[in-house]
Amino acid sequence: MTDRQTEVLAVLGRLADAWNDGDAAAYASLFTEDADYVTFFGMNMPGRAMIESAHRSLFEGPLKGSKLRAGGEVKVRFVRPDVAIVVSGGGSSLSDGKPEPGRESTLTYVLVEESDGWRVASFQNTRVSDPS
Repeated sequence: MTDRQTEVLAVLGRLADAWNDGDAAAYASLFTEDADYVTFFGMNMPGRAMIESAHRSLFEGPLKGSKLRAGGEVKVRFVRPDVAIVVSGGGSSLSDGKPEPGRESTLTYVLVEESDGWRVASFQNTRVSDPS
């Protein structure tokens, strides 16, 4: 793994830490001001302020105490030196941190390198499902 891949993955680690701490401000701070955050059911939350507000409500309500966990292979690809695409598996748990059926996702991130480090410019969460 290259140093740049490690830098990008560190941002994803900080995202998980902020989520697991229920810290909406820290979570949103890792996104660009104009980021797009597409939820597993297709809703787009545009902008850092919206991402923070929505996650504050989630962390204080239905996702209080939830935990993110990584899963499967992580692919990091640089389309330019300052733009990375990450595709990974993952999921969340609403209770004890153990995997919960139906909460597995494929996650796609587009990160850009800004003057103060890497930020997520776009995020897409797609639930894994059986099309049959």
